[in-house]
Amino acid sequence: MNPFYNAMTFLMKLALLLVAKWQGKGREHVPPRGPIIIVSNHLSMIDPPLLAASIPHPIVYMAKEELSHHPYLGWAVGAYGAFTVKWERVDRQAMRRALGMLKQGKVLGLFLEGSRSRKGQMRHAHPGTALIALQSGAAILPVGITGSERIQSLRHVFSSTHTTVNIGVPFQLEPAEGRMDREELTKATELIMRRIAELLPPDYQGVYRSPAVARAS
Repeated sequence: MNPFYNAMTFLMKLALLLVAKWQGKGREHVPPRGPIIIVSNHLSMIDPPLLAASIPHPIVYMAKEELSHHPYLGWAVGAYGAFTVKWERVDRQAMRRALGMLKQGKVLGLFLEGSRSRKGQMRHAHPGTALIALQSGAAILPVGITGSERIQSLRHVFSSTHTTVNIGVPFQLEPAEGRMDREELTKATELIMRRIAELLPPDYQGVYRSPAVARAS
């Protein structure tokens, strides 16, 4: 992995260990090797390095294309080893790159919502991740992040913010053969997002909140 990734991961771990009120749960669920697709809700720009500090594998992230043009974050996308994707449509080039990395046994980090949730609640996901999972048959590792919505810059890592990274049990989707229709992708995406939602408090679950929980509240 590149030096920038290693340095950022080291600094994040150091900050978490020394001063941040951070809690990691479920590390025993992380498979010992790839290929793995890490899927998570997305609350803050700090989420990628937070995941990197919490999971003992180098992670290659798929980032939305707009970030590569950002005046401050654009350089970090490439330096961190991420590659971009056009979320508004099926980006076949990005899909092929993701599948190629998984064939090499790498760990892929994906935020299915495509961008940060400003309100901290889960939103409808893009189907690209389900397509990658169905075509690759890779293990899917769900992660629920809470508290990072209050970290909007690196200096907030050293604040009194409580942040939790909750790692769930990995699962797989049945590998698909041939062309998949929209209904199959929708069902697979829903399943992935529900697994993430199960790792979050009800207030974070948003559109994937369980009907039973909603009625109880």
